[in-house]
Amino acid sequence: MKDIRRQFSRLFLIGLSLGFSQLPAQNKSLPATEDNYYSMQRLPIPEGIVLEAGGLVTLPNGSLALATRRGDVWIIDNPDGRNNTRPYYRKFASGLHEILGLAYYDGDLIMAQRSELTRIKDTNKDGRADVYETVYSWPVSGHYHEYSYGPRFLPDGSMIVTGNVAFGDNDWWAGQSRVPWRGWAMRVTLDGKMEPWAAGARSPAGIGIVDGEFFYSENQGDWMGSGYITHVEKGDFLGHPAGLRWADRPESPVKVRQSDIYSRVDPRISPEGGPYVKPENLPERGKALFEVAKEVPGIKTPAVWLPHGILGISTSDITTIPKDHLFGPFGGQMLVGDQGQSKISRVFLEKVKGQYQGGAVLFREGFRSGVMRMTWGHDGSLYVGQTNRGWGSTGPDDYALQRVVYTGRTPFEILKISAQPDGFEIEFTQPVDKASAEDVNGYDITGFIYKYHPVYGSPVIDDQNCAIKGIKVSSDGKKVRLLVEGLREKYIHEIKLPGLKNGEGNALLHNTAYYTLNAVPDGAKLTGYKAVKAAPRNAPEAAAAHAHGHTSKLAKRTVTQPSEWSGGPDQTFVLGTEPGLHFDKKELVVKAGSRIKLTMTNTDDMPHNFLLVTRGSANSVGEAAINLGLKGNELGYVPDLPSVLSHTKLIEPGGADTIYFIAPSEPGEYTYVCTYPGHYFSMQGTLKVVP
Repeated sequence: MKDIRRQFSRLFLIGLSLGFSQLPAQNKSLPATEDNYYSMQRLPIPEGIVLEAGGLVTLPNGSLALATRRGDVWIIDNPDGRNNTRPYYRKFASGLHEILGLAYYDGDLIMAQRSELTRIKDTNKDGRADVYETVYSWPVSGHYHEYSYGPRFLPDGSMIVTGNVAFGDNDWWAGQSRVPWRGWAMRVTLDGKMEPWAAGARSPAGIGIVDGEFFYSENQGDWMGSGYITHVEKGDFLGHPAGLRWADRPESPVKVRQSDIYSRVDPRISPEGGPYVKPENLPERGKALFEVAKEVPGIKTPAVWLPHGILGISTSDITTIPKDHLFGPFGGQMLVGDQGQSKISRVFLEKVKGQYQGGAVLFREGFRSGVMRMTWGHDGSLYVGQTNRGWGSTGPDDYALQRVVYTGRTPFEILKISAQPDGFEIEFTQPVDKASAEDVNGYDITGFIYKYHPVYGSPVIDDQNCAIKGIKVSSDGKKVRLLVEGLREKYIHEIKLPGLKNGEGNALLHNTAYYTLNAVPDGAKLTGYKAVKAAPRNAPEAAAAHAHGHTSKLAKRTVTQPSEWSGGPDQTFVLGTEPGLHFDKKELVVKAGSRIKLTMTNTDDMPHNFLLVTRGSANSVGEAAINLGLKGNELGYVPDLPSVLSHTKLIEPGGADTIYFIAPSEPGEYTYVCTYPGHYFSMQGTLKVVP
């Protein structure tokens, strides 16, 4: 223990020398960067402590309790480094199983282990737990994907916990509820009584209680076109059919049955055994979830969608920003973490005609590892517990604990968006420049939605530009009312404001929001507005498919053997995938200028592609793929860049693609990479070109 303390003291002093507890210098002309407004400070972790955060909570004295995926619970005293004294780590409990949630109650800690809700106590007050009590246990099959989350307390003092589904053996990409209540939310009382609450979850990693209401976060996967946030009430069906296996039980409040779902998607799909056909052979006729909900009462559609690859790929924790202004102007709104893309989004809600809806905007990115859990410090700062083991993340570290501090400066941001009877009202944190706000060409609104089908994820479908016909700026300059044609209920609306400026001529820190319009409100329509007409839009760019100076004369994706290859390819490769976002071969060796045939097979549970890129460009190509936004899936997440030499299509789970290309003529090490959003940071290999 003395060695750990000495090592931590050294790391803490290094942290102080790097500005661990200092705010940015004051500057009146700050550039629009996230660091200027919300600084991130990394808490040094003593050597020998593997802090893969699964649960995180602030204790009454200001210390943190952090539970790890490896089954330990640590208490971190003085986490903010107050008075230039170091934080101090002490182990409180160990020997637990994959903790993925943590709560404080009446002096004790309560957590979701893999198979139970557990309460631990320190009865002899020696600073270490000595009593481990099972509050409630649930069945598990032993499948690795049966993660359990929670608890979060409801206003009546009971708790909510949630559980992942498993995957199939033959149909390995399809979620299964092998034992009761997997894929469900459960309400559990402190005396151990359990009540099934809602079914249809796939991977419900985040639980939030907002104004006393239960919300949960979902991840993209089979039946889930993208991540989202949903308001959950007793008896709701949330979309994934696997958990409906238990809906016939007498204690179930859910009225939807598996046959209600499968019969409306494809008659060849069996509710018990999964699809009879592979996902790539299923007909592309999936409806949107809201269309099925019209036919099946009891289906709850998302309150706010988080577009996949844009606002994240693995939605995690939910927390509400306190209204005390210690964290800036966004009090009462939600923060939603993303494990895969190491970022946090901000969500604002409203209730229209009895339904929750609202928008999402990027808040903060660049965390050191995958954002998993969040908690508020007593000083109003946000602590973020992170991990990437087995899941991968854009953040480079395996785990991290960081503190986000509001610097006191107000960023120029979209504060919130409200639906109107004939469009949207956008409120900002600072007054806008009226001339830029009244320029219709500075806006772009596109409505779109995702398919509801058993295939992993979904492309963007039914995307349609919405014309802006009128603009009205409020007298204080903080609100802009837009008269919009073409809005559709239940659709996501991408609202881009690249041309908007504030009074000082600065652009928005984040200029794009995604608003889920579940219901159009009644009320007065816009009057006294400036009528506008947008300039003709540029034709959409074609998919990336040209060589851009590559020494090969072949197209970047050539799927038939070139006629001039009379002797066939010089070398043939079969490249596959491994769990955890990896290719199954880390290196391929080829001769310079040789003719290559490569087949990529995808045995994973999510889409992948193969891009051969120039040396040193893999990360920039991966970032460019993410920036394709709504067009990404259509383009196979292949950006039109000279650095892309050859590529496959986007390959769905269970699929394959064969391409032919000429190896680079210059010897050296080139990179092949998967650019599906969030994958490029770990899914890379080396094409070694030898003379």
